Amino acid sequence: MSTSGKVLYILESNKDSFSSGEEMAGQLGVSRNAVWKAIKELREKGYMIEAVSNKGYRLSGDNDIISSEGIKACLTPGFDRAGEIFVFDSLTSTSDKAKELAIKGAPHGTVVVAASQTGGRGRKDHSFFSPKGGLYMSIVLRPDFLFSTDSAELTSFTGKAVTEAIRELTGIEPYLGGINDLYVDGKKVCGILLEGGSEFDSGTLQWVVAGIGINFDSDIESFPKEVRERASSLFTRGKATASKNALIARVIEKVLDCQPIQ
Repeated sequence: MSTSGKVLYILESNKDSFSSGEEMAGQLGVSRNAVWKAIKELREKGYMIEAVSNKGYRLSGDNDIISSEGIKACLTPGFDRAGEIFVFDSLTSTSDKAKELAIKGAPHGTVVVAASQTGGRGRKDHSFFSPKGGLYMSIVLRPDFLFSTDSAELTSFTGKAVTEAIRELTGIEPYLGGINDLYVDGKKVCGILLEGGSEFDSGTLQWVVAGIGINFDSDIESFPKEVRERASSLFTRGKATASKNALIARVIEKVLDCQPIQ
C-alpha cells in the first residue's frame, strides 16, 4: 500500500479526532514530509482534509469517497473473512471483473467495487443503470465456505443479508421483491445477481460471484424515464445518514457471515 493509502486508512479509522503528522510518520516509519506529501496527494484526489496547528489532520465530515482504505476502516474490528478489496472509479461491470479474478484463483471473500458501471446488468441480461451515486459491488464466493450451493437459496440469503445491512446501518426498512430485488415504498433500490462457474468435465461448481447494486444517493431524475418510474434511492444527495464505505463494509460482513456445508 502506498504512503497516501496508509495515511488515508489512519484518517478513515479516526474520523472523530485529529491525527498529528508526527504520530502518523512514526506509525508508518516515514518522514513528516512524506506524510505532508500524502495529504497533498489525497487532497488532489478530492478528499477534504482539515489541518489545525498543534492538532494535526482530520477528514472532513463531507467526504464520501469510496476507497478500499475507507471500507477496511469501517469493517468490525477482528472481522477477517474479507479478502482483497479492489475499488475502481468505473468498470463495465464489477461482476465481470470479479469473475475474471475468480477464474484466476481469487480467494473467497475477494471484493470488487466501482463508483459507476457502464455495462451493469440484471437477470436475463436486462441492463442495470449504474451512474455515480450508487454502490456497485461483487463478492467472490467459494463453495467450500457456503452453507448451500442452491442458486435460489444463495440468492435469497444474499438479499436478506443486504436488507439487514441497510436496516442496521440506516434504519431504512427495504423488503425483498422476488428473491433478487429490494424495494422501499414500492420502488426498487437494489438489484442482486448471482452467477457461477463450473468445471466443464465434472460440472463441479468452482465459484459464485454475488453482484449487488444499490441506489445510495443516486439522482433518480437523471435515470431513463422507464427506469425512473420504478426506481428510488436510499437517500437524496447530501442527506445520507451513513457513508458509502460503511454500507459496503456492512454488506461484506453480512454476505460473508455464512456457515459452510457440513
